[in-house]
Amino acid sequence: MIFSKKRPARAAGFTLLEMLAVIVLLGIVGVIVARSVSGRVDTGKWDAGKIGVTKLDQDVQAYALDNGSPPKSLDDLITKPLNAPSWNGPYAKPADLRNPFGNPYGYLYPGKHGQYDIIFYGRDGKPGGEGIDRDYGNWQ
Repeated sequence: MIFSKKRPARAAGFTLLEMLAVIVLLGIVGVIVARSVSGRVDTGKWDAGKIGVTKLDQDVQAYALDNGSPPKSLDDLITKPLNAPSWNGPYAKPADLRNPFGNPYGYLYPGKHGQYDIIFYGRDGKPGGEGIDRDYGNWQ
């Protein structure tokens, strides 16, 4: 008589430990990807803020051509001020006066760097800063 040793068939599938390892690895990869993407989104918003300065600069120039001088505030691009007899606006939309981070653009008339200054204060909305918090002006 020949006896054969048969092993019991193992059920197919994953153990709980293997599933937990995969879930942890997916979580780690997800965090890395999310951080990478969020940094690029903020960089894109900062670049869009620079473009917003250029657009506002063109709007202020159009206002100045019509009225002889730049506006006293950026709000004058949207609503006609009393001292603008040749106002032919609106020159901008209300949303154009806010940067991509939701903060208002800065405006100085008379300016320190030119006839007027338009300033994008970056993500933090405050003067100064580094990285995506740094400022950008129409004179740069």
